[in-house]
Amino acid sequence: MNETRAGSIRSMTVKRKIDTGYVVGDEETEALLHVNETEQELAEGETVDVFLYTDKKEQLTATTKVPAVTRDTYGWSEVVEVIPNLGAFVDIGTTKDMLISKDDLPLFERAWPQPGDRLYVTLGLDRRNRLLALPATESVIQHLIDVAPEELLNDNVSGYVYHTSREGAAIITDDHYRGFIHHTERKEEPRVGEHVTGRVIEVKADGTINVSLRPLKQHSMGEDAEQILAHLEAYDGKIPLSDKSDPDEIRSTFNISKAAFKRALGKLMKEGQIEQREGWTYLK
Repeated sequence: MNETRAGSIRSMTVKRKIDTGYVVGDEETEALLHVNETEQELAEGETVDVFLYTDKKEQLTATTKVPAVTRDTYGWSEVVEVIPNLGAFVDIGTTKDMLISKDDLPLFERAWPQPGDRLYVTLGLDRRNRLLALPATESVIQHLIDVAPEELLNDNVSGYVYHTSREGAAIITDDHYRGFIHHTERKEEPRVGEHVTGRVIEVKADGTINVSLRPLKQHSMGEDAEQILAHLEAYDGKIPLSDKSDPDEIRSTFNISKAAFKRALGKLMKEGQIEQREGWTYLK
């Protein structure tokens, strides 16, 4: 059997009926079409369109449940299971869920997708001719996106993360715009496949957008202040940081800018909750 045909849609003829279903084939290969993989009674000699995949025994298998995602097409697929050190399984519309290998996911598992997340994928074969789901590359994404209008500035947008790193995350918005979230515009790294909502802070000349997941300054000040208070309480009421501290030290501790840190400190000092002495901040 030619396993390299797995992941494709073919027109095949019913060769014969067996106890578990049908044997279908063409001039090149044959595959088992299990009775559970078709909703109709088939007759010998009948031609039927099937999707080919490999089962757990790596045998070529057919189904009449033709998915939108094949080796020739891309589509959105929902994550149904994540297995540490292996990868994530996505539902492409067939009985068998397809694996996205850990090699095609972020290095750190905290940025892996979770069940319910969605990824834009196609199908491909690994070195052993096993069928895998493959996330879309940047060049593929470029053919999917539209040019964002300038009027989008300051509007809220939502979309799915398709790439993330320490530098930032890239999303495809629900309206098919490409967005970038710089690491300074988020409190934590989003997951690949996560659906996020943010504010457009720049519409670039190339039609892409920059997005912030952080609230407006007047709204974020309270959240930042609560984070500082929680940190102080966890460390015996004192931290070796003040409004004079190095910005990198502040970001490594709270993942906020020095300006945001100073605004939050000012709020807490005005409320009489903290004080600063010799480069340290203390609970009062």
